[in-house]
Amino acid sequence: MLATGLCFVGVTGVVRYLGTELPAAQSAFLRFAWGVVFLLPTLAPMLRAGFPAGTLALFGWRGVFHTAAVVFWFYAMARIPVAEVTAIGYLNPVLVTVGAALFFGEKLALRRVLAVCVALVGALIVLRPGLREVTSGHLSQLAAATFFAGSYLIAKRLTQTLPASTIVAVLSLSVTVALAPLAWWVWVPVSGAQLGWLALVAAFATGGHYCMTRAFRAAPLAVTQPVTFLQLVWATLLGALVFGEGVDPMVLLGGTIIIGAISYITWREAMLKRAPVTPHDTETV
Repeated sequence: MLATGLCFVGVTGVVRYLGTELPAAQSAFLRFAWGVVFLLPTLAPMLRAGFPAGTLALFGWRGVFHTAAVVFWFYAMARIPVAEVTAIGYLNPVLVTVGAALFFGEKLALRRVLAVCVALVGALIVLRPGLREVTSGHLSQLAAATFFAGSYLIAKRLTQTLPASTIVAVLSLSVTVALAPLAWWVWVPVSGAQLGWLALVAAFATGGHYCMTRAFRAAPLAVTQPVTFLQLVWATLLGALVFGEGVDPMVLLGGTIIIGAISYITWREAMLKRAPVTPHDTETV
């Protein structure tokens, strides 16, 4: 998870460095196009094997949600501090929790409701509406968090019938296809250096997802989730040391509150999953 956080901060750092020279849709398209190049060895046999009935529609909807999310994210990343993008992004699992209750009928107990409310308080501390200007970059990152949550909810449904490798590969392909007309609409000339930087973004993102998958396999979410807080630390240091962005204590406080609420939700879910299989004293040998 430490490596995961560093990889994802590397993604945000490179995108922040590229700034607004390329339109958000074009930058996102080039990043995912590089991802397809990296995944080519796995795409051909996967497409030949076909997919279970009903999954193509889910893949299509996930492509729509994820495409909107990455465009909003690239737009926000070029306009607001790295730490604020990271802190607001912590709302993703909170929104997934709410969405799972609304669309999948998962139980939303009082403790989880309270944890969600605490996370929203953390988001308000980060944004501070009425006390400072909430820019288009902030609103864009909120939209990105919402659309990413929708994408992850569909991914959760897909995991019931397909392996994770197939889900990730199809996502890269579908988002690249969906972004192509948007990128063409706003296309501007691209330099070799910009292509290289976006290839590095794709490499960081791929490495981050790989490390995260290994971490989830090695330890329960209740252990790995709190470590994601360090991503906010890395992002704050990156913004301060590389881009000269001020360290905002309120952003750190709000991010800490959000990740604390997420960690509590994750811990409770882990305890509930363990409860039915934990033997009573009389059942142990």
